[in-house]
Order: sequence, then structure tokens, then C-alpha cells
Amino acid sequence: METKVEKWKNKKWFNIYAPKILGGEVIGEMPANTDKDGIGRVIKVSLSWLTKNPSHSFMTVGLRVSSIDGNSAQTNLNYLEQTYSYIHSLVRRYNSAIYTVDSLKDKEGKALTLKLLVVTRNKTASPKKTAIRKSLSEFSRGYIASKSSDEFIKSVIDGSFQMDAIGKIKNIAPISKLEVKKIEL
Repeated sequence: METKVEKWKNKKWFNIYAPKILGGEVIGEMPANTDKDGIGRVIKVSLSWLTKNPSHSFMTVGLRVSSIDGNSAQTNLNYLEQTYSYIHSLVRRYNSAIYTVDSLKDKEGKALTLKLLVVTRNKTASPKKTAIRKSLSEFSRGYIASKSSDEFIKSVIDGSFQMDAIGKIKNIAPISKLEVKKIEL
């Protein structure tokens, strides 16, 4: 019977590569008994670590190992989300928080779930909240349908999606912040 030390010594080490959309560089190593054991694992990484941009420090990325070739493990983007502490810090007294959750399809037909948070500058009446949710859902559906998932992720990372979305809803109520809470692929 193998001891715990022998089991650990028998593991193979694989270099984990980020997806091409996030640079395609080696981001770390992982141990596994066999190639099959490594496939499907999800590695959680800070986006600022991948993009070298400190403004992305509140965003985390889940990378799923999709294939292993030799000692390299290739990953795909599994999810992109804001940290709970950052989201929690946005909502204050005398503001309104509006959440949306939409299941959408991109240009290539891939399904994704988009969760947004809108923070208004002051208390907002329910009809205006409903109008903001409806307007955001319609905008998101059209925006994502015209782009591939990689193009959409890039637009979220560089902030262009958020700016376009604010442009669509700012006439309904004064908006303090619009954040992409989570994207699940």
C-alpha cells in the first residue's frame, strides 16, 4: 500500500496556460495522477494578475482545464466575476441596487449567463427599476447576439460594454455605477 508521501511523489506536474483571450501565458502548475484527473478542474485567478492592470483587481476569473498535452494544460474561460467585497461596498444607504440575471446566446449560439448590478444615485421608485431592468435585458440581448463570446469578454474587460449600457439607461434614472457581477460561460 502506498503512503501519502509516495502518492504525492508519484503525481505529475502540469503547466497551466491561460486562454488566448487572456494572453495564453503560463499562469501556474497543478499536480495530477493522470491526464484525465486534471481535465475539468477549475482554477480561480485574479484578472489583474493576468492583464497586469491594477484596475482589474476586484475581478476574478475561473479557468477550466480543457485539454492536457504532454505537461501543458490548456484552459477555457469558465466564469468572470466581481469579488463579493467589492460588490458589497458599492451599495450604500439612500441608493437603490438593481440586479438583472439574463440567459443569453452569442453570435455563435453559445449560451452564457450575465448578471449585472446597477447602483442609482438616490432611492428609485419601483416602476423606474422595472424600466431599467427591461432596458438592460433588451440591450444585453442585442449586444451579445452581435458578438462572439471572446469579443464580449474583451468588451467587458475594457469597460466598453458597461459604458454603452449606461448610455441606454441613464435617461431613466441617475446611475452611479453599473458593474458586471458575473458572466458564466
